[in-house]
Amino acid sequence: MRTDLFDFELPPESIALRPASPRDAARMLVVHPEGVLRDASIADLPQWLKPGDQLVVNDTKVIAAQLKGRRIGRETEPKIEATLIKRLDGSRWQALVKPAKKLTAGDRIRFGNEGKVCLLGHLDAEVEAKGGEGEVTLSFSFHGPALDQAIADLGSPPLPPYIASKRTPDDQDLADYQTMFAANEGAVAAPTAGLHFTPALEAALRSRGVELHRLTLHVGAGTFLPVKTEETSEHKMHAEWGCVTAETASALNAARAKGGRIVAIGTTSLRLLESAANADGTIQPFAAETAIFITPGYRFRAVDVLMTNFHLPKSTLFMLVSAFSGLETMKQAYAHAIASGYRFYSYGDACLLFRAGR
Repeated sequence: MRTDLFDFELPPESIALRPASPRDAARMLVVHPEGVLRDASIADLPQWLKPGDQLVVNDTKVIAAQLKGRRIGRETEPKIEATLIKRLDGSRWQALVKPAKKLTAGDRIRFGNEGKVCLLGHLDAEVEAKGGEGEVTLSFSFHGPALDQAIADLGSPPLPPYIASKRTPDDQDLADYQTMFAANEGAVAAPTAGLHFTPALEAALRSRGVELHRLTLHVGAGTFLPVKTEETSEHKMHAEWGCVTAETASALNAARAKGGRIVAIGTTSLRLLESAANADGTIQPFAAETAIFITPGYRFRAVDVLMTNFHLPKSTLFMLVSAFSGLETMKQAYAHAIASGYRFYSYGDACLLFRAGR
């Protein structure tokens, strides 16, 4: 499909710079398969679900994956910013850097921030290899837990560029950009639909007879990247590691056999569930990477309902929701959301999508 089919005009002021407080006070647009729209709030979620429905959340935890430093060892020492996107082994990471043109294989980067202490006060890395689109392989001077601690001390959560370009990340983001389910470190971006949840909302869902399950998908920086190709088929997704346990798979399959619906909280949960599902919709245990790219025409096997934030024009995530609910339905829904002042992207409001036939 042509990428420009997924374009729409999004006013800059529609992008949320801070989350709602409390988290479940955010707005929620309910989108039915036939295009009927209902304005609601996150706190209303239990009333839109049925006893026996199964909520699935992503329990990944965002690491302090953004590092600032400078190239050393040459005449000039330009500033370098790196966002870690994939661990390769105990001392090496794949990263997105800028300005990438300032680096060549063999260069050394010294990361460190004034006022922060990390063992020797800094963290060095060698550029082992360079790829396209600003990607490099960094080989760090520390290994294993020592490296993890150094990154935690010196790094900061990598806020999406659409937020970071408008304001400076601060300590409040350390809490705001983690979900209440965050447990397994490894993500460089938050599974943002989960940001709306509070203990009170979870309790209300359980009282409604809705069960909650966890899986892990370590969200990569590829979620920030726009689709630059003219055809969606030419876009390459970044692989992300995920895990669905045998216990979770069994519970979901059993509930679905009794008529319960699977409700994915966020596109990350949906992508992993669809990656783990057989052709008949049975969910299998899964522990591997997935690069699944969902566009209109995809036949959903596992997920019946999706709660997700509002996404950016021509993004892979807007393509996914268009596959789930129909392109024209989602364009109408987004036009309504923009006209009604809904807040977009990571810190914004959400929509609740019901798949046709469920």
